[in-house]
Parts: sequence; C-alpha cells; structure tokens
Amino acid sequence: MSFQVIHNDKNSKARVGLLNTKRGIIQTPVFMPVGTQATVKAITPYTLEEMGTEIILGNAYHLYLRPGTDLIKKAGGLHKFMNWQGPILTDSGGYQVFSLSILRKITDKGVTFQSHIDGSKHFIGPKECLEIQDILGSDICMVLDECSPYPCEYEDAKIAVERTLKWAEISRKVELNSGNKIFAIVQGSTFKDLRHDCAEKLVDMDFDGYAVGGVSVGEPPELIYEIVEYTLPLLPDNKPKYIMGMGTPEDILESVGHGADMFDCIIPTRYGRTAHAFTAKGKLNLRNAAYTDDLSPVDPECDCYLCKNFTRAYVRHLFYAKEMLGPQLLSQHNVHFYLNMIKQIRIAIKQDRFIQFKADFLKKYKN
Repeated sequence: MSFQVIHNDKNSKARVGLLNTKRGIIQTPVFMPVGTQATVKAITPYTLEEMGTEIILGNAYHLYLRPGTDLIKKAGGLHKFMNWQGPILTDSGGYQVFSLSILRKITDKGVTFQSHIDGSKHFIGPKECLEIQDILGSDICMVLDECSPYPCEYEDAKIAVERTLKWAEISRKVELNSGNKIFAIVQGSTFKDLRHDCAEKLVDMDFDGYAVGGVSVGEPPELIYEIVEYTLPLLPDNKPKYIMGMGTPEDILESVGHGADMFDCIIPTRYGRTAHAFTAKGKLNLRNAAYTDDLSPVDPECDCYLCKNFTRAYVRHLFYAKEMLGPQLLSQHNVHFYLNMIKQIRIAIKQDRFIQFKADFLKKYKN
C-alpha cells in the first residue's frame, strides 16, 4: 500500500501516516518547504537534509518556462539538477498560469498563455502538464486545475469545477514513464455543493491522493477553516489529504485536527527574508529597535543552528547592514521551526493528545 494510516488520534480526526514513494517513505503530517524554481530560497539542499526535510515542492509552470524542461532532462531530471535526493512534489502551475500570465485563454482543452517572463506564447493542457512533470521526474504530480479567485460568482466557480473535472478525467488516462503518483485537486471556491460534487467525482476516478485547492487565496481564516473542515471528510481515508498553500502555524494545527496530512507554504522563507522569525511565543520582527542590543537567542526554545550560535542583535545587524546571511539564517530557522512543529504534532497524535498539544501551543504562541 502506498499510503497507510498508522494511528488515529482518539479525540480528533488528526492522524499519523506513512506515504511510500520511490525515493523514500514520508511521515505524515508533513510540511513541504517550497522550492518553486528548483531551490528553497536561501537554504541549501544539504541544510534542508540536515534539518530533517522529508519532501520539497517545486512548480511545473516556473520550471517549464525557466530553465526549461530540455535542460532539466539533459541534467538527468530535477533531483540531479538541484542535487536533492529526497522526494519532490510538483504543483501543476495552474494557479500561476491564471495569476501570472500576461494574457491567457482557457478552454476545455487547456490554457494558452503568454509567459510572465518574456511574453512568449505557450499551451499547457492536462496531458502536457503531466508530461512536463514526468520529464522533471516528480515523485508526486498534481493535475492541472482551474483555481477560482476569492471572491467569485457561483456560476464562475461552477464552470471552473466542471473544467477541473474534465481535465482530471484526461489526466487519469495519462501514463507516466516514471510511474509516479498523481494527485487530483478539489475546487469549488467557498460553495459547499460545488466542493461536494467535485470531491465525489474525483474520488470516483481513484487518484493516488487528493488536495484541497483554492483555499488561502484571500478568504478570512474562519471561512478557510470552514471549507477545509467540510471538504476533508469527503475524501477517502486511505489516501493522503493535502491542503495546498497553507499556511501559518494556526492554519496547520487547525487542518491537522480535521484530518489533513500534507502542507506547503512560502511563509517560512518569505518571512525569513523580511526579518520575521517564528518562535514558540509568536512572531518577532527583528528590525525593531527593541532588539538592537538584545543578546538572547532568536528563540530560546529552539535548537537550530541560528539559535544555538547567534543573537537577536546580530541578526538585526545583518539586516540593517544588508548582509545576505541575515535572510539565510532566518529562513533556515523558520523552516526548522515548521519542521519541528510538525514533528511534535506527530508525537502528540501518536499519544492521543493532539487537542491538548494544539491548545498549549497556541496559548504560548499568541502571548
């Protein structure tokens, strides 16, 4: 079995599982650092491995446009090109096609668009999308989907769901040379009947895993959580459940409690590049004057390289001196924080104390 639930928390829907890929077994819940363009920003593959990263995320749209699949194929695939030996999940790039393209035309066959880089014209359909990911050598490939913006009209969301389902049907028939896993994506914006219909029909197609897409695209947190809580039970328990683009520590804890297994988000590295640090007691903005002569660790409860060796004052100095080491150290720290949080979540689930762990974590984190 490629995915196995090994323990269900007795007091919630949280669960611990094992996802088997050809490049290794992934423990779930899992957080995937985002390496959109064949790099997790400011962090070397060696450091990611040292921190215990189990899987990273790449983006088919960006890699297709630059450096291009021909070069990556010549290099022996994405893993060799970026020197990452662990599993890689690649997003289909559907969201990027719709949000970044200069001009685009969407039909049931796919998307014709102009590159946001140089304006060159391209076409990607559901078949082409998976073929690109196959060339990359992705361990988990996401199907092409149409992501509705927030807010959107019901009829527009319905059209996007219908197109997503048509593309999923085509994707299900594509045979990848690598035999890697294919995940489908549930769309439907904030409309529960559309989410239900989309999930039901995708489950009938029997994909290797399922993602909840189209959340965290501008909605208030309460609405995001409502959609996640509604959608996850519609997906089969014997398949991994992935919340795309989530999120903050609060987002992850909430979603794990509803049965989510996989997460990705740019937040840890993006915040790290802007001098924001995640700590056990909440976020810090290390540009603030209060840290000018603060010689304590960024997070006294953290055992990462930054916190064991440097101070808040030093990190603040690096940012004001415009030294690249500042963003590097904070990005590494933030990813470490997320990975350690996920590790502690798994331990709590196995001990049937996830609810208490969540409450204790958030009480301290929000102080």
